[in-house]
Amino acid sequence: MEKKRIIVITDGDNQARQSIQTAGEKLGLRTISASAGNPTPLPEAALQKAIKEAEGDPVLVMADDAGERGKGHGERMLEALMGDDAFQVLGVIAVAADTKHVAGVPVSFSITQEGQVHLGAVDKKGHPEPEGGKKVEGDTVDVLNGLQVPVVVGIGDIGKMSPADRASAGATITTRAIEEILKYHGLPV
Repeated sequence: MEKKRIIVITDGDNQARQSIQTAGEKLGLRTISASAGNPTPLPEAALQKAIKEAEGDPVLVMADDAGERGKGHGERMLEALMGDDAFQVLGVIAVAADTKHVAGVPVSFSITQEGQVHLGAVDKKGHPEPEGGKKVEGDTVDVLNGLQVPVVVGIGDIGKMSPADRASAGATITTRAIEEILKYHGLPV
């Protein structure tokens, strides 16, 4: 049986959900809307079932800790998805936040609030971090340090970092981040 391919986004509040769904629609990808929430509301087994039953491949999944200190529900969810043999995680969009006392996660690259690829990290507003800054800091990203993820794309606060990323404007920044993960794997965009 083929593995279900997924792209995980470490944000799930209402504005993020709207932008992620818009980006998914533009790219012909199914978004697991039930994974939205601040924090992600579904138990691990229910989310895994929803992903397996979803039409389309790959699918977009949200994981959010809601600022919970330590390893929160969103991070545990992400860990469970990575460890499930039924799934292939193509990449993770690591969302920057103003979270304090976190390690942060090194990124493969980031998408700035202007929609440009940046070979470093970005902050919550989607601005490039100072030269040499390679880690995105957020509440649902530290768990990625212990996981084998093919590509980690940094991004600012989805739906809020730029008017261009609002769902009503086509969620262009989020769309670009998803496109880059698809391109990385040689998939059509």
